[in-house]
Amino acid sequence: MREVILVNSNDQEIGSMEKLEAHQKGLLHRAFSVFIFNNKHELLLQKRALDKYHSGGLWTNTCCSHPSPGEDIVAAAERRLTEEMGIHADLQIVSSFIYKAEFENGLIEHEFDHILVGYYNDRVETNSIEVMDYKWVGITDLKEAVSKYPNEFTIWFLKIYIQVFQRYIDTYINPR
Repeated sequence: MREVILVNSNDQEIGSMEKLEAHQKGLLHRAFSVFIFNNKHELLLQKRALDKYHSGGLWTNTCCSHPSPGEDIVAAAERRLTEEMGIHADLQIVSSFIYKAEFENGLIEHEFDHILVGYYNDRVETNSIEVMDYKWVGITDLKEAVSKYPNEFTIWFLKIYIQVFQRYIDTYINPR
């Protein structure tokens, strides 16, 4: 079983725990969420596989997961991006925040979530165990979808969208 890194509210490591147990107990742990943009200023969204332990069948950011103990956040995010979406991209941490959400199945996401951004313009090859669909979406269409259909998105995506994403959108779609 995979372990996650337990952290305090300053993202300082305080231990590790098996992933499911950390989610059952709702303990704060390190996570990351990746946002990939293309040269058309579109964001790559994935629809989570139905078999995921929570939030299956919902749209979310390009990829997300947890670094393993001893693993660098950027390296973990780049690894997971390849595993889930078949993408190799250089990623950069742009923000972080803490959130807590309880799910109907009793699991609790309590994460110190690092937001990473990258750019990619090639073919996407998803892992069907992780991803049931994907699409590139323009910013205007994304704003409309989030407004009209919030229940079709994961809770962390909505939190990132509201708390982080909207403040920095010009930076994301107009990279240096």
